Amino acid sequence: MARIPILAPIDGTAVALETVPDEVFAQKMAGDGVAIAPEGAVAVAPVSGDLIKLFPGGHAFGIATPEGVELIVHIGLDTIELGGEGFENIATEGQHVEAGTPIVRFNRATIERLGKSVISPVVSSGAGTVTQHAQGPVKAGQDVLFVLEVSLEV
Repeated sequence: MARIPILAPIDGTAVALETVPDEVFAQKMAGDGVAIAPEGAVAVAPVSGDLIKLFPGGHAFGIATPEGVELIVHIGLDTIELGGEGFENIATEGQHVEAGTPIVRFNRATIERLGKSVISPVVSSGAGTVTQHAQGPVKAGQDVLFVLEVSLEV
């Protein structure tokens, strides 16, 4: 078993995934994890790995770790509908990133003004089990948001 610490990708407050007002995330259909009520304006890589997906609109990105774990960071809910308004991609899809590398800059006020929630789920797409998770304030790239236990194939 490997224990992979997943850092908070955004400054804010950790909230239970089950409380997210979106049933796909709340019912863990997209994977297990934790959400953040953001206070920051930049999303960073929560782990080191390859940036396998960075949506052109900046609302979400995926990182694959060397252990084979894929993490999805979704900035806000239904934010794909904004077509990139309020988002600016900093990183480039395909690049290798270290934990803490800035990926997307976003404007909370714009997202909220356009009627979207800024609650940001961070989930592991399928692999691993969340064994512990943060509660309360978290700092991007510094605090552990949750720990993922993964069995490694030998």
